[in-house]
Order: sequence, then structure tokens, then C-alpha cells
Amino acid sequence: MPIIALIIIGAAAGFLATRLMKLETDILTTIAIGVFGALIGGLVLRFLITVTGWMAGLVGAVLGAMLLIWLWKTYISR
Repeated sequence: MPIIALIIIGAAAGFLATRLMKLETDILTTIAIGVFGALIGGLVLRFLITVTGWMAGLVGAVLGAMLLIWLWKTYISR
């Protein structure tokens, strides 16, 4: 079933991409463009989400450390 869904989604994505880029191709090429484009796009998107997740973790860690420093200066080191 996932193969059939991949072909259907690939065909739709390939059709939209070829029309947006004004490229005339046959059906098999359109499906191939869509399937391989989905694979490339999925990998890139996963990479960006991973990097964004790391950056969010870094920002959260810095904010947490700043809060801890503020608490230390305000309440403990008097």
C-alpha cells in the first residue's frame, strides 16, 4: 500500500512541479520527478527540522542558564 500511495503522491507532486516550472514531460517522467522530488524534499525537511530542534534546544539551554544566574544573583549570593 505505501508504494501505491508514493506513486499517487509522486504523480500529483510531479504534475504540479512540471506545470509550475513549465516543463512538458511524459507520465513516467512526471511520476519519477515527483517521487524523487518527494524523497529529496523529505530528507531536506527532516534535516532542517533536526537542525531547528538543536537550535531550539540551545536557545532553551541558554535561557535556562540565564534564569539560573538571575536567581543565583537575586536570592543566593547576597
